[in-house]
Amino acid sequence: MHLSAQTHYQAELDAGRFCLQQCPQCEKHVFTPRELCPHCGAGGLRWVRAGGLGRVYSTSTIARKADAGGNYNVALIDLDEGVRMMSRVEGLAPEAVAIGQRVRAHVAQQDGRGLVLFTPVQDGGAV
Repeated sequence: MHLSAQTHYQAELDAGRFCLQQCPQCEKHVFTPRELCPHCGAGGLRWVRAGGLGRVYSTSTIARKADAGGNYNVALIDLDEGVRMMSRVEGLAPEAVAIGQRVRAHVAQQDGRGLVLFTPVQDGGAV
């Protein structure tokens, strides 16, 4: 049975693994999951473990009432592999997430499904 690229990506997350696709021809990483490389058009994209480090490209604070969970952030993260993804940065106030800040990915479980979230890289951490 052939799984779609998106289904495979979610299955990896559900198992606690953050994976990206990589083109066997041009060797560039690909996100969002797809069947063909958007850079060179090659098929047969392979799945590789993401390094997990990146930098905040942009961030927005979404306001919510405290009884609805309070404010949270939505951020675009540029991964070191050269792809950009939308996620959240946790571990600090939503307003404190800064453009250019180094972050590290982890897979969290929510309602039985895996999702990629980020935490700040502490001073002295990998850059």
